[in-house]
Amino acid sequence: MPGRVHLPSGLVTFLFTDIEGSTRLAQMLGAGYRPVLTEHRRLLRATLASSHGIELFTEGDSFFVAFDDAGAALEACVTAQRALANHDWPTPEATPRVRMGLHTGQAVPLAGEYASPEVHRAARIAAAAHGGQVLLSAATVHHAAPLPADASLIDLGLHRLRGFDDRERLFQLVAPGLARDFPRPRTVDEAAHNLPTQVTSFIGRQSERAELSALLRDNRLVTVVGAGGGGKTRIAVEVAGKLVDSYPDGVWFVDIATVTDPGLVAFAVAAVFGLRPEPGRPMIDTLVDYAASKRMLLMLDTCDAQPGASAEAISRLLTGGSALRVLATSREPFGLPGEVVWRIPPLSTEPAPGGGPSDAMALLLDRTAAARGGRRGGLTESSELQRVVSRLDGLPLAIELAAARLRVLSASQLAERLDDVLGTLDAGRDDAFESTPMGGTAGNQEDTVDLNAAALGEARSAQTRAALRSATQRHATMQATVTWSYRTLGPRAARLLRWLSVFAGPVDLATVEWLLNDDPLDPLAVLVDKSMIQVEPHGAASSYRILDPIRAYAARRLVDAGEERGARDRHVAWCGHALQRVFHGADGRPVTLSLAALDPLADEVRAALRWTATGGSARLGLRLASGLDQWWRERGLAREGRLWLFRLYGRIAETGEPIPDAELAAAYHMHSQHAAADGEFAEELRFAQRAEVAAQQAGDAGLLARVIAGRAGPLIDMGRLTEAERASRDVMDWANGNGVGSEALVAVLSLAELLWQRGALDEAAELLGAARPMEAARPAERGRRTVDMLLGMVALARGDLVAAHDHLVVALRSRMAYGFRGRACDSLNAMAVRCAHGGDPKTAAKLFGAAQATRTTQRGAGGLFAAYWSREQAATRAVLGDPGFDTAYASGAELTLEQAAAMALAVEHPDLAAGSSRFAAELPTDPDVGEPATVLFVEPLRRADILFVDPPAPADRHSTDPRTAEARRPADARPADARRAADADRVSEPGRPADPQRAAEPRHRNDQRHAADPKRDGEVDTTVVIRESRAGRSREAGTDPQPPHPRRSRTYRGALIGDADTADRGREG
Repeated sequence: MPGRVHLPSGLVTFLFTDIEGSTRLAQMLGAGYRPVLTEHRRLLRATLASSHGIELFTEGDSFFVAFDDAGAALEACVTAQRALANHDWPTPEATPRVRMGLHTGQAVPLAGEYASPEVHRAARIAAAAHGGQVLLSAATVHHAAPLPADASLIDLGLHRLRGFDDRERLFQLVAPGLARDFPRPRTVDEAAHNLPTQVTSFIGRQSERAELSALLRDNRLVTVVGAGGGGKTRIAVEVAGKLVDSYPDGVWFVDIATVTDPGLVAFAVAAVFGLRPEPGRPMIDTLVDYAASKRMLLMLDTCDAQPGASAEAISRLLTGGSALRVLATSREPFGLPGEVVWRIPPLSTEPAPGGGPSDAMALLLDRTAAARGGRRGGLTESSELQRVVSRLDGLPLAIELAAARLRVLSASQLAERLDDVLGTLDAGRDDAFESTPMGGTAGNQEDTVDLNAAALGEARSAQTRAALRSATQRHATMQATVTWSYRTLGPRAARLLRWLSVFAGPVDLATVEWLLNDDPLDPLAVLVDKSMIQVEPHGAASSYRILDPIRAYAARRLVDAGEERGARDRHVAWCGHALQRVFHGADGRPVTLSLAALDPLADEVRAALRWTATGGSARLGLRLASGLDQWWRERGLAREGRLWLFRLYGRIAETGEPIPDAELAAAYHMHSQHAAADGEFAEELRFAQRAEVAAQQAGDAGLLARVIAGRAGPLIDMGRLTEAERASRDVMDWANGNGVGSEALVAVLSLAELLWQRGALDEAAELLGAARPMEAARPAERGRRTVDMLLGMVALARGDLVAAHDHLVVALRSRMAYGFRGRACDSLNAMAVRCAHGGDPKTAAKLFGAAQATRTTQRGAGGLFAAYWSREQAATRAVLGDPGFDTAYASGAELTLEQAAAMALAVEHPDLAAGSSRFAAELPTDPDVGEPATVLFVEPLRRADILFVDPPAPADRHSTDPRTAEARRPADARPADARRAADADRVSEPGRPADPQRAAEPRHRNDQRHAADPKRDGEVDTTVVIRESRAGRSREAGTDPQPPHPRRSRTYRGALIGDADTADRGREG
């Protein structure tokens, strides 16, 4: 470094430059390279000096420069690239093409140099650039606003830099006089994709791969069609992987086989891109908007699992944008306009040109060697092996199954046995097909479709029809091979295979052991040896997975053996135990709920729910649904939760399965929360009222307190804040008076939020201080840290940035650690306000953008916050101006939730000198709380054990609609048709009309009880709440425990909501 200079400290922007291909240029120019290099250095130094850049060192053709101003660094790069481009070089070939990379971060010089990871990040960004290109990190963009005159940016997306685990969003600086078009940055993952990793080698099919690749280049929808086990997924993944460089926005894989409901296909695709539902808007619309301008390849695998919904999603995506391409695999075409159907052929069984083995033979030899521990043991091509691959019609899955047999059989023995098995098939007498045209299985309903007939209907020539008949025969061959392998299993291995078919994904050894209730190693080893299941590495252990065609076959055998109910009920029980392990420690006591621990269980629970909604116990299904209660809401999937619940309602109506009142109360309470998260506020109120009715009938004061504690939520959502505050106080007073005040935590938090909103900060802070031990004693609440969030909001309103920072950081850390992503978005908004109030509006705008982009629910932690965030955003915009705010906001919107949280947690403490020791940033250990579990997981509503049924709803006491006024009339004074219509309206599924006839019938024993006593409909209000007359309060008789009318108190005790009379008076006042 020339001379002694003052190096910038704190927020520093680093620039690295070098000449692309300098070695090649030096070799080409020879002695002429030195003057070119010298002139290059002179031009750069002059530019850097005029922009106040500090040259740290020059090595060969490279520069390392530090700036204390990011905007000046950008100006320097633009000026330098223009100077290089406009200079009169000896020849055009002698023009040095200089690549530049910029990054901004915290750094402190030490002994004249920087030792900071930010320096290495800047160097990696420069290495990713091409000659003539200037690349910037998102941090530099954020701190450089506004851009130099005439300059603009191109967002190049997320990239993984060498040596860094996290992905960096890169931008290209564009200005007049600078080159614009470059290849993708040279990063570790030069294009984004999520294609599944293959654990075995891909054999052959060179011409097929080339053909499929060519089709994708020329067509926007290519469907790979063929029988199960024909290799559709494998070749599609192989081809997609080779095309990654062709799609700047990536190649994305979605497995439709795991989607259990047609309505969830769009959600499955959206989840790959991290998209969240928008209230009141179909998920497919959000997905189409996102993909409209993307140049990407979307691979949808096993679309035959949900053919109609897959076709609809593909059609919408393709018509919504012109750059997107779709590669799908299915057993039959979609019939969409522009679709190109590519029918996968079998592996070639003829020797390759030049005398090499055929593709089918190469696969057989390779997999046999793998089965023998990597040794062929003298196995080579032979006439017997040629008979094997020919008899198996070149089907990959059938060949892999046969290869497993060569571990114990000779080639001639295997060929003889295949002759026996397939000879029966040739005669048309194999019992594996049960007269289904394509060898269908009960495990997949689509298998039973007459694909041959459907395909023949589209055939236009005898040649096509012959090809289709051949495909049908190949499918039958594969089925026969699976049947043969299955029949070689012993009883224990066969039973294990059948029972494993109920699992949606891989299982570990402990699960297999639990499933068999016996030592599983012998039968498991048999299945692995015969390639009926695959072993996959899973950390330090292994997991076991069944391929979809074999799973479908095993599921059919499960039905044939009369074991389906036992196996699927066992799977439901396994899911219950797995969920219980999430909610309880080794000693059986509840632990802090971590939603992240539920992520790997979601698909298994969905598979279990599908069974309970169609053939099992709906009550158990509702218990499982309760296990995903908060997970659904925090992941932005409340609508999925509601869809499952309505399917389970139908099962209960069909079977008449009885539901205890306590579980019914918990069910309706959870349903109201799902409805709130989904923006269905009228439904939220309706189910909150139903929950009160059932809790009253259950006779459990603690349960009733937990149910009514959330009564303010619907009122807040509808803007009825005065009623909401009164309801919260009433609940607190009532609960405290009945000795269950600790169960009214939600009411306490709602009241604190309302007090904050109207500026009663001292009262809110006092209330939250009393709520802290209540929250700490509840495992389902601890990780959310709502008390700290609200204390942080109170501190912000008071102008106490130190306390606000402490509380908000604790809340954000905990929410991220325990997977409460929706609530973490509220924490990001709060930290944005803290930054704005602390004099850092750029970071505030960025966090506002990140919070909005990652928001998963409409209400988040509270509906009152939305207006506050909007006001604070407007104030921040006024400080930065529209261009500055919009740039920072857009930059934040591109961050993942994890990146945004890391940025918020890195915000400098407002009182570094004095510190703040009032609140530890470390998460608390779980206190010794909770009684042992009572139902499947824990006491109803203590955590979330919610069971659903749908009896007639209580009257909508707060509505002014004349229809609900009619509903409040005593049952014996209302026409029967009106009662049926009201009930039908209450139980209708979202988007579906109600069935008045069905609604009029008793659904289970609770409904029968109501039907037997028609007066109960008219008594609903009097047994759930205490009527308040204008002259004073009096308690009416009802089902115990009857909540006494709350007494007004200046201390904080818990409560019941106001009833119809008090609500009406609130509106009048």
